[in-house]
Amino acid sequence: MAAPDETLNCEDFSMFQEGLKAMRTIDDRIVHGLNTTVPTVSFSGKVDATQTCKELYESLMKAHLSRDNAIKSCIAQKSEVVAKLREERGKDSEDLKLLKQLRKEQTNLKLMQSELNVEEVVNDRSLKVFLERCRIHYLPPKV
Repeated sequence: MAAPDETLNCEDFSMFQEGLKAMRTIDDRIVHGLNTTVPTVSFSGKVDATQTCKELYESLMKAHLSRDNAIKSCIAQKSEVVAKLREERGKDSEDLKLLKQLRKEQTNLKLMQSELNVEEVVNDRSLKVFLERCRIHYLPPKV
């Protein structure tokens, strides 16, 4: 249930979102993953729930960190583009094509920054579900 190892397309916001969607499959399927890997009380002797929960937690944390780094990398790239366009606009404030491009890039930057908030909600939801099912078997270290 690991996240795909892919880099996000920072140029096209639609592709950026599609990449995030693919990377979020572990979070989208957390309930199913817990139901299929963490045993109920009647089956608890057949599976090592502590190890299973620990592995699931580690894969969740790896996916969260990977997505966070990818989003921040795209934000940094877009910030550089916006800064360059602002600099060019300072030299030629009458260029409407340049102004339009700057506004487009600023909008994309804001949308990418808002994905950090979405990411926080997704991560919180996944951890909440994880803790509900695995707190008996495995308590993750305090971050």
